[in-house]
Order: sequence, then C-alpha cells, then structure tokens
Amino acid sequence: MDTSDTLAAFAALSQATRLDTFRLLVRHEPEGLSAGEIARQLDVPHNTMSAHLGVLARAGLVVSRRQSRSIIYRASLERMRDTIGFLVRDCCAGHPELCQPLLQELVPCPPSDKEPSS
Repeated sequence: MDTSDTLAAFAALSQATRLDTFRLLVRHEPEGLSAGEIARQLDVPHNTMSAHLGVLARAGLVVSRRQSRSIIYRASLERMRDTIGFLVRDCCAGHPELCQPLLQELVPCPPSDKEPSS
C-alpha cells in the first residue's frame, strides 16, 4: 500500500452514497449483496448505484462475483485493513503505547451471545 492507493481509497469513500455503500457491505460480510439490493436499501437509482460501485471497485474497496443473473458485491476488508495499516504504520513515533486507545477502537466486533448452531 502506498500514498497513491491510500488516496484512491479515501477519494472513493469521500462521497456519502459510496461511504454508505461500503458500510452496508461491511455489515453483510461475507455473503455480500446484489447491486439491486444495495440500491434498494440505500434508496438510490440503479444506474447511479452502478456508477458508485464502479468507483469503489476501481479503488479496490469492493469485489464482485457473478451469481446466476446477479452480480454480488462484497466489501474488501483486506483493502480497508491495508489502508488503515498505512495510516498507523509509524504510529506515535516508536511509542506504541501511545496508540493503544486507537488500537482498542479497532478491535473487531465482540463475540455474539448466540450459541453456535450444530
């Protein structure tokens, strides 16, 4: 990950619909959503959503796969991890303890209270 890649990711996320789209896809990992369902949930015209998904895809923030007649989109969590990693790589000038509050906020979701199904 370099400065150019990081700027592309932030540029793609700097528009409200694209940011909402990425956040929606994160919530639907790992299954993903079809473009039509994303447009429906965000109340965005299909052709507009297609353009937004193209911007996110070019920035590497979403990936897609064909499933029958639909294209299913997923958030690229690896790309987001790389972007965040680029930002904090040199965290606190060699004093990682100063970055501990930030790192605590980046801890993944707490485990679910649901029992695993067998």
